Amino acid sequence: METAIAAVLLLASVFFQGVVEGNIGVNYGTVANDLPPPSEVARFLLESTTINRVRMFDADPEMIQAFAHTGIAVTVTVPNELIPRLTKLSFAQQWVKTNVQPYVPATNLIRILMGNEVLSTANKLLIASLVPAMQTLHTALAAVSLDRRIKVSTPHSLGILSTSSPPSTGKFRQGYDVHVLKPLLSFLRATNSPFMINPYPFFGYSAETLDYALFRPNSGVLDENTQRVYTNMLDAQLDAVFSALKILGFTDVEIVIAETGWPSDGDEGQVGVDVESAAEYNGNLREHVMSGVGTPLMPNRTFETYIFALFNENLKPGPLCEKHFGLFQPDLTPVYDIGIMRPTARASIPWSPAPAAAPQLGPAPQQLPKDGKQWCLPQSDAHSDALQKNIDYVCGLGLDCKPIQEGGACFIPDTVRAHAAYAMNAYYQATGGSESDCDFEQTGALTDVDPSYGRCKYLGQ
Repeated sequence: METAIAAVLLLASVFFQGVVEGNIGVNYGTVANDLPPPSEVARFLLESTTINRVRMFDADPEMIQAFAHTGIAVTVTVPNELIPRLTKLSFAQQWVKTNVQPYVPATNLIRILMGNEVLSTANKLLIASLVPAMQTLHTALAAVSLDRRIKVSTPHSLGILSTSSPPSTGKFRQGYDVHVLKPLLSFLRATNSPFMINPYPFFGYSAETLDYALFRPNSGVLDENTQRVYTNMLDAQLDAVFSALKILGFTDVEIVIAETGWPSDGDEGQVGVDVESAAEYNGNLREHVMSGVGTPLMPNRTFETYIFALFNENLKPGPLCEKHFGLFQPDLTPVYDIGIMRPTARASIPWSPAPAAAPQLGPAPQQLPKDGKQWCLPQSDAHSDALQKNIDYVCGLGLDCKPIQEGGACFIPDTVRAHAAYAMNAYYQATGGSESDCDFEQTGALTDVDPSYGRCKYLGQ
């Protein structure tokens, strides 16, 4: 089964690159003493939310293991202090052997971040070691054939820009631009890895620009150089980064929003720091980055985006607002709603086994002459919650699940069982069709009757 999963992940990375764009993830911070165990967090995200990717700030084995068999895309981080040691191949190989190989492919590990906001540390050793360490880690991944599945990048604060307003004048800080960022971007381009940035309108707004920061209706800000009008601060920040990339000749490198968010509470007198504003920012953010509208300088794009943060973290240092960036309380109740909870979150999922006779997936299956083809479908007694996990797992791998999304050829009937049938069969066919690839923890079964109906066509082999 693990070999088959590896094959699917490889196929996904080659054929389905566009599917992952615009996906919403969360930053899973743990600076708190009241958080639930990682296994409970992983199960909650899978079963009760639409979040399909998680970024961790270290490579904690318990946390990585917790996301095994969920399909949720996981990004881990190398602590800043280890960066100089990772310039040595022997240490990088050992790090991969310890922190990566034991967990893949069961855990859908997609990315390793080399430190966090390294250029902002002003630590000369860390900065000088950053790109060599990324190159060496990539070499270590390539040695065990994981370089195509797991990409290496590093996130930056907007402090890497010397100019950001208007957006068309964005450029990187002198010294870092040629000596660090140009070789870093060359590495990202060569390895098909993204440039990761942490834009926070929260840290750039004032009482006068609150509407602009929260994506509310406003008169906009004109960039006189391009005659483009900006109606929100995030677009302006992203386009400033794009302008800086353009100066160095790297506009083809994908931009990923590694962190952004808004606190729901803060010190007395802070304007716009409340539950309503946080819900507005993150809700509007989610809609905007997934809309396909893009930005004035990057139209028709979606952006892979990670909201900061998953939880309110009671031990974070600094002002009160730092403790209140979470989407959820430690007891897993939402701080506010931004549309990421499943409408059926456990409430409408039946707990008793399904009846012996499975309901029809749609119109009666076509009775075709037996030609050796087989399809993978849910067993008649498979629980709906198990089938939902199958859907999330397969679609989380990057396989094309558009046919079972609203408007797709297989969306109707809109049931967990019908959607699971399509997803499970897509996985079975993509892996080459061995019987074990239809097991799905004993919830799948093979049939020689084509389940296709109407415009909904199931692959068969």
